[in-house]
Amino acid sequence: MEPIVFSSRPLLRDPILVAAFRGWNDGGSAATVAAAFLKNRCEATRFGVINADEFVDFQQTRPMVTIEEGAVRHITWPDTEIFHARLPDGDRDLLLVIGVEPNYRWRAFSGAICRLATEHGVSLAVTLGGLLADTPHTRAIPVSGAAHDPSLIERFALEPVRYEGPTGIVGVLHDDLAKAGIPSASLWAAVPHYLGGNPNPTAALALVNALEPLVECDLTPTELELASAEFDRQIARVVAKDPEMRSYVTDLEDRLDSGDDFDEDDDDDHDDDDLEDDDDDHDDQKIPTGDEIEAEFQQFLREQGDGS
Repeated sequence: MEPIVFSSRPLLRDPILVAAFRGWNDGGSAATVAAAFLKNRCEATRFGVINADEFVDFQQTRPMVTIEEGAVRHITWPDTEIFHARLPDGDRDLLLVIGVEPNYRWRAFSGAICRLATEHGVSLAVTLGGLLADTPHTRAIPVSGAAHDPSLIERFALEPVRYEGPTGIVGVLHDDLAKAGIPSASLWAAVPHYLGGNPNPTAALALVNALEPLVECDLTPTELELASAEFDRQIARVVAKDPEMRSYVTDLEDRLDSGDDFDEDDDDDHDDDDLEDDDDDHDDQKIPTGDEIEAEFQQFLREQGDGS
């Protein structure tokens, strides 16, 4: 049985597939906030869904209950949604996949997305990701791009993929896309690990800016720019009041200025266990919660469907 349930079958013009998955591949919610922005910016329409029942452990990724109009309970399931839209000022369409990394049947899940890409004539697929790294929030968010296809590497100045080790659904999807003959690239934003528990619009903005050359259009991320500016102001206020945090951030800045690379794994994958252990060392720092910054970019977080 085909995992994707379609509500319509749109005819797409030379579409570019962009995919983002919550979970292991999504430090600081950078990828899914960026994807939610794309959905809103391009006024994308949902035309398919991968039902979570076959792929998700609901004890790990629980459905969310909301109350509508003070009385009606509504349950939102962690399904993977598929959208289509016209890219602004371009001759191509966007095929957008937003969901949660599955717990089960990865090959069936990835295979379904590859068949979707093949059936709609996708000629380029891009995945978005966020990884936690030893990089200070006071500097521009580094975004690394990687690809297997030599033509993409040369055309967009990407790095060849050299990673070996544990992988996430993004790594599996790129392998299946390569076998299907569909060129693909990955973009990873390096999120300051001490902010990793908070949705980070600055990292999402960095991903959108890095995506623009690949989709060859101006995405005009004004809303993300405003959300990023407010997020940065809140973080600056917290750090200014905390001598220990100021010292830690200064140390990161000094390491970066001296030429030391921030501590991240390869562009294509990362080891969350190591990153989470590192982040635990800073649990006592007074970093704003998601609720404190939600007002500035809640329209993006609502689209994720994860209750952030």
